[in-house]
Amino acid sequence: MSIDSAIDSVMNSAIDIDLVVVLVAALWGAATGALLPRAAYRFSAPSGEAWRERCPDGHPVRGWLGRARCGQCPAGQASHGPRTASLATALVCAALAAATGTRPEAAVWLLLAPVGVLLAVVDLKVRRLPDPLTLPLAGAALVLLGLTALVPEHAGEWTTALLGALALGAGYLVLFLINPAGMGFGDVKLALTAGAVLGWYGWPTLMLGTFAGFLLGALYGGALLVARRADRKTAIPFGPFLIAGAFLGVLAGAYAA
Repeated sequence: MSIDSAIDSVMNSAIDIDLVVVLVAALWGAATGALLPRAAYRFSAPSGEAWRERCPDGHPVRGWLGRARCGQCPAGQASHGPRTASLATALVCAALAAATGTRPEAAVWLLLAPVGVLLAVVDLKVRRLPDPLTLPLAGAALVLLGLTALVPEHAGEWTTALLGALALGAGYLVLFLINPAGMGFGDVKLALTAGAVLGWYGWPTLMLGTFAGFLLGALYGGALLVARRADRKTAIPFGPFLIAGAFLGVLAGAYAA
């Protein structure tokens, strides 16, 4: 076999492996996304109220995973959970896998992605980021990235992930203290996770992802103003844009690594 043939064979094998990784990630995202509607329904309670325990007709809704359905309701439907959660999670996981490839941190992104989608859905519905998800997610991100740092061929640094979490969390805390009406404390806690995953790929990635989140939020707010669906005093959920910015930053960091 010639050298050129050997190189072509190796390249084709690498492409096949990357394709398999993306397909597996998409299937993982679709499967985990299908489990989100019940949690999204139960967590989507207005601020100050307990998590939903019953369907709109008053029947108990138990458990946190699976369809948001109630077998006692005549129509069999307890709530209209996010029907696109499975597709959205599949697309997010596939994009992360395509950017990260077979590096070990890909597993971390795939574990965190479904929770990020769930948080975005809940915040969009009721402008609330549940404490049972935000702080544990930050802790899980740092622990998982710490374990990943022990595995060969990883492309990030756990130290900058930790410092990134502290820096972004502190930055959002300052914004919250300056203007509590414009920045919720749930965003501060979510910023810890965003700082960790962005910091894994370094400070430039952290700054890029942070800027992307604010830019997306500003564009969304501007679009609402233009469409006259909001005014300058209207509060908008910022969590989805914080998550989207972190997602874009991780993609950029993974491709550049």
